Amino acid sequence: MKKDIKEKDKEARLLDTAYELFTEKGIKDTSIQEIVDNANVAKGTFYLYFKDKYEIRDILIAKKSHKLFKDALKELRKNYISNLSDQIIFVINYVINELAKRPTLLKFISKNLSLGIYNSNIRKIYEENENEEDNIYLLFLKGIEESNVKIDNPEVTLYMIIELVSSTCFNSILYKEPLPIEEFKPYLYDTIRKLIGE
Repeated sequence: MKKDIKEKDKEARLLDTAYELFTEKGIKDTSIQEIVDNANVAKGTFYLYFKDKYEIRDILIAKKSHKLFKDALKELRKNYISNLSDQIIFVINYVINELAKRPTLLKFISKNLSLGIYNSNIRKIYEENENEEDNIYLLFLKGIEESNVKIDNPEVTLYMIIELVSSTCFNSILYKEPLPIEEFKPYLYDTIRKLIGE
């Protein structure tokens, strides 16, 4: 049991250290040696968990984006919102606001917000360990069923919504293109309502 805790601690240190280095120096300018030196683990330990620095980057992006959605769903549960479109927009609005407050995280995730939901390895980990109410995909499916909304492929629709948010908000938050984020939100939310078809 103690060995498992030690191993998890090493993995967590590698992840935390890699995130710090990636956000400070960039992925290209960060070496695996720097990650292991700063995490105070042997280089071989790195390869027990990750095949290269790009895999650790992808896992970090998926974990960070997954946490954003999980926190948004936690906030959603504190409010009574029965309409599916309003629920999804509440969650998206929460995520956008968090990314706007944390530009370093936004730059790191870049336009890959959907990795937290659609990365198959991350999905397996979280689907085994979380409640149904912590999963936006399951919330979306349940909402479609309860609202009697006709969507041919819910998974694709949710993916398109998250990709739309991810790519457009990156530019809107960081570069105010095509509009600053607060001015852009009404257009984005109108498009999301149309995709859901409520």
